[in-house]
Amino acid sequence: MGIFDLLNDILVPHLKSIFDLSYAQVMLVQFAFFSAYFLFSFPWSRIVNSIGYQRTMVVGLLTMACGAFLFVPAASAVSYLLFLTALLILAAGITGLQVSANPYVDLLGKPETASSRLDLTQAFNSLGTTIAPKLGGLLILSAAPLAIEQLKQLAPQALHAYRVQQAASVKMPYTVIGVALVLLAFLIGTVKLPKSKLPSQSREKVNDSIWKHPSLVLGALGIFTYVGAEVSVGSFW
Repeated sequence: MGIFDLLNDILVPHLKSIFDLSYAQVMLVQFAFFSAYFLFSFPWSRIVNSIGYQRTMVVGLLTMACGAFLFVPAASAVSYLLFLTALLILAAGITGLQVSANPYVDLLGKPETASSRLDLTQAFNSLGTTIAPKLGGLLILSAAPLAIEQLKQLAPQALHAYRVQQAASVKMPYTVIGVALVLLAFLIGTVKLPKSKLPSQSREKVNDSIWKHPSLVLGALGIFTYVGAEVSVGSFW
């Protein structure tokens, strides 16, 4: 979900200004977001085996919506901890969506054309990645933040009022995102999708492990380092 990755890049300078954070502190935005993939991938796989691909997609989208809606109280309370919690919940929902949607797309047709179907889904993701920075920048960064020197000159009441005003700019975009996610969850939940057999329903016992595939392990490490560098550069740009 590249659109949310890029919205995070917009949030980083915005929250840094609001809460007067160091670069180490503000990068907790990306840490909270991407740690969800590590924390929730396995639990979501168990949920897929329990309720199926379609229902897991619905639950994932609703979890994302809960995270998006949590930005509203986080902005009202001007709480950095609540913002991080909202990002973690949002990313947890994204993890569930990807754990269920990607294998489902893979199983919808012939195995030899699976990569083409996955590439097509990522093409739509790239479209969102192109649009998100411009819309997010217009909505969230519509007003230039004050410099640190200017913030230090404000009285406590004026500083709090400034932070409330700046934090409020995220309410509308993430509320719209939350509503869109709920509508999408309803659409996916009501539409009749082709049935696909779950891995847990297979009668064949597979005696295999990821550690038996060094290329897979090295590929995962390569993606880890690449995405870490990419996210860091994008956040500090």
